[in-house]
Amino acid sequence: MTAVAALTGWKVGLILGIVVIVIAATIVLTIIRYAVRIENQARSAVAGLEVLKRQTEPLDGIARINDSGVRILHAARALRKVAVGK
Repeated sequence: MTAVAALTGWKVGLILGIVVIVIAATIVLTIIRYAVRIENQARSAVAGLEVLKRQTEPLDGIARINDSGVRILHAARALRKVAVGK
């Protein structure tokens, strides 16, 4: 009877060990699958950021354009003062 009980305990231990290993492997594979998805999404995001960077680069001569706009605004205000008389 003791040998049968020991053999049964051994089988239960082996089965439990296999179950634990299968569960651990499933968890690891799930983590790897999510990591691959995150990597793909990150690559897509980086590509989008590259496009965004190119689209938001400063315009050449923007300082000159702004300066011209300010001069036009001042000239228009001066003309309005002359026209209205204030």
